[in-house]
Amino acid sequence: MTGEAVTYESADRVATITICRPESHNALAADVRDGLRDAFRRFQADDSVGAGVLTGAGGKAFCAGGDLKEMTAKASGQLGRDFVVMPGRNERVDKPWIAAVAGHAVGGGVLYTMLADMAVAASNARFKMPEAMISRGAPWSVAMAQQLPRKVWFEMAVLGRTMSAQRAHEVGLVNEVVEPDALADRAHEIAARIAASAPLTVAATRASIRAAAEMGLTAAWDVADQYFDRVYTSADAVEGPKAWVEKRDPVWKGI
Repeated sequence: MTGEAVTYESADRVATITICRPESHNALAADVRDGLRDAFRRFQADDSVGAGVLTGAGGKAFCAGGDLKEMTAKASGQLGRDFVVMPGRNERVDKPWIAAVAGHAVGGGVLYTMLADMAVAASNARFKMPEAMISRGAPWSVAMAQQLPRKVWFEMAVLGRTMSAQRAHEVGLVNEVVEPDALADRAHEIAARIAASAPLTVAATRASIRAAAEMGLTAAWDVADQYFDRVYTSADAVEGPKAWVEKRDPVWKGI
């Protein structure tokens, strides 16, 4: 294997993180895991970007999950919560990011689709959780409780059935399905629109959505009010309506 396992690029306030191991179907070998952790940390620290896209090189696989050859060679037992970077669980990532999924998303590929704030799938995308077939586990899938119906979650995690892109869209795992040659452009179009939106509102909305998934409705409302207090009292709250009336693009300050 040559070259970087994971690349990071940025343009027009959008970061692109690409898993670059198509010869192994972008499996989560050690160099890929390290590269993803470094890339998400760079994304978090990069003030020039407001949103990101995670994708896999080659078009045949977004991510094939754990590298079983590596696990077998090392006789891996309990992998632990820090085995792979999971934005929002073991790594702080405050900016929204999108999963752009083409080809196979297996195990960890489903994980990153699920963790993303939005997901766009190519029509050739296929989602599969084979853990019950090989006596592994997917404790990370508890977050599916807020994304998928319980019976669909059980079906994926226990039966290990392959889910088509269209079915993933129907059950809410992905936002859109596009043709493979349109995937990158569509994901970047969405990310660019997010990056161009009022940053305080985007951040407060994202935090409110995550809070609502973890607490009761009344408590989540109270927390959301706190998040949006900063939005309503900001300079951007004046700039937004003013720019709308003046029919121009707003100039966000994030304050």
